Amino acid sequence: MSQKEFSIVDTTLREGEQFYKSNFSTLDKIEIARQLSDFGVEYIELTSPCASPKSRMDCETIARMGLNSKVLTHIRCTKEDAITAIETGVFGINFFFRLSILKDKTCFEKQISETLENILDVLWFTRKNAPEMEIRFSLEDIFRTPVDRLIKIYEAVGKSGWVDRLGISDTVGIALPSDVEKLVGLLKSLYPKDIEFHGHNDTGCAVANSYAALKAGATHINTSILGIGERNGITSLAGFIARIYSLDIDLIKGKYNLKQFKQLHETIAKRIGIDIPLNHPIVGKAAFMHKAGVHTKSVILNPKSYEIINPSDFDELRTILIAHKLVGWNAVKERANKIGLAFKDDEIKKISLKIKQLSDGKNIELKKVDEILINAYRKE
Repeated sequence: MSQKEFSIVDTTLREGEQFYKSNFSTLDKIEIARQLSDFGVEYIELTSPCASPKSRMDCETIARMGLNSKVLTHIRCTKEDAITAIETGVFGINFFFRLSILKDKTCFEKQISETLENILDVLWFTRKNAPEMEIRFSLEDIFRTPVDRLIKIYEAVGKSGWVDRLGISDTVGIALPSDVEKLVGLLKSLYPKDIEFHGHNDTGCAVANSYAALKAGATHINTSILGIGERNGITSLAGFIARIYSLDIDLIKGKYNLKQFKQLHETIAKRIGIDIPLNHPIVGKAAFMHKAGVHTKSVILNPKSYEIINPSDFDELRTILIAHKLVGWNAVKERANKIGLAFKDDEIKKISLKIKQLSDGKNIELKKVDEILINAYRKE
């Protein structure tokens, strides 16, 4: 499968619920699920229906919404969880298992044989009782687990024919992109079907690791809005979209409704009671702000000189900052033209110097710059 055929599994309504400030109501989840579907994510993952009575009700409700996105739930690898998940009517089940619980090295072979037998029994049971259901099986914390243990499990699960894809999880964000690329490549050689990647951001590598997984042959990438999740969260939807957009604009514009992007992030920020981080890709307040004189001159002439993303594609605005000591005269000239004032270049340079002197050591507002421009114009 080529890098262009990936699917986003957005887990804001599962991993995102584990963010320390999250507590989504049923109505919140309905709104978020609808906006995610309108944006175009291929999958929406929900909290296990076994987590609480409300979680089960939410799974059932969202599964019945008729969304374009496929609705999944994330459950433990047990028959009891599988029965409950099947009863909710979701499109698919994402099983997870923590292999690192097998601590006793002296009897590891016995432990892993018994574990594998139990895993395969659950997968067979689920496939038998829900033959049309999409099934993923994932191991947690795989980058701190010996490769031979991983392969023994993944190879058996892959060959069973009872799952649609394998999942790999960098549960503590320890992996480097090279680690991810190597392991995904190895799994693809053993199991030439779909592979899903879930990367945490504890070391700031989640987006890079997700792209490395995609390059190596992964087909499904987990994201959450604003990257929210356990601890530092996971691959942010905006970060992943920005990464792929920078490489293939037409692909992203063709797959997703980018005009919905801003509203989606504003909704989540409001529901969890935070501001969108200023430096967040695409939707952060500073994402398309240009300040230094060299930068602003270039951007005025050709925005691509300092932008790899066109803000208008996402209903965002570009801002040329001029009320500061680093301002360049080209930016001041553009502002003058915008408010209907024409100056010769020599005059604009003098005005720019005045703005620099006034703002060196203190903050001034844009209205002060406009006042300076208007007063200078009246004196002509």
